[in-house]
Amino acid sequence: AYRTYTLDKFARGVAFLSLGLGKKVILANPCGKIADIAFGANSLHTADAWLGALAYAFQIYFDFSGYSDMAIGLGLMFGFVFAKNFDSPYRAESITDFWRRWHISLSTWLRDFIYIPLGGSQCSTARASFNLMVTFTLSGLWHGASWNYVLWGVYWGVLILMERYLDWLGLTKKVPWLVKVSFTFGLTCFGWLLFRERNLAQIIHDLAQSPFAATAEQWRIGIYFVVLVLLYALPLVIHMLATGLPNWQIGTRLSKRGRFVMEAAVAVVLLLGIVTIRSVATSDFIYFQF
Repeated sequence: AYRTYTLDKFARGVAFLSLGLGKKVILANPCGKIADIAFGANSLHTADAWLGALAYAFQIYFDFSGYSDMAIGLGLMFGFVFAKNFDSPYRAESITDFWRRWHISLSTWLRDFIYIPLGGSQCSTARASFNLMVTFTLSGLWHGASWNYVLWGVYWGVLILMERYLDWLGLTKKVPWLVKVSFTFGLTCFGWLLFRERNLAQIIHDLAQSPFAATAEQWRIGIYFVVLVLLYALPLVIHMLATGLPNWQIGTRLSKRGRFVMEAAVAVVLLLGIVTIRSVATSDFIYFQF
């Protein structure tokens, strides 16, 4: 493959690698602990289930996007330029938009090698709906031979079909942006609940419990999550504000002052990542199991 070596490309690679490391050890792992505590409770109420799903949503995003950032960073350091794999998916305004932003390499592969060969949308409505459901069902099976993964794939396929129907009726045009993003994120979190919890009967039981029976354990988990966001996410927030650019464009088209702020933020993230690795037990990347 064609590659070129430049000092700027190597520096951007270090920034990507540092950001990916920070996402994994500073954010993904603590969020994973919160999710494990929530889902590991003997009696899981609705509030626990949603808190666990929220924590897992951030865990899987920071885990997988961190993994992708580290791969992109290493590639840049060796002269290769890899395509981005995430594009702020939790800012999606619709389910279709989410799948344009999440795991872009897999979404593109499914589109090019399954959906389009089946006929894509260039056919009757019934056939196009069938093609979509087959594609998303296979995307679930790609993650593992388990019924919860199949249900997860079917869930996304049904949501997109419903979304297309609502768009056809013109019911989504006047919905405010914030409502669209919030609703999409809520549906995404529920999808992650299906993705993580393999006992389908347990999912139904958990969601049927009273959401108001808060326990001391719930409050402890909730406070832990808030503190995590406020303290550990700050360097990454500073980094993103400093760049004002998508992750895959780190270090490009910045003013001298903006570049200094970005470099300082990257250094903080890298230092925190190294300290965290040395002081806290880390876990494997989630997608290593697929």
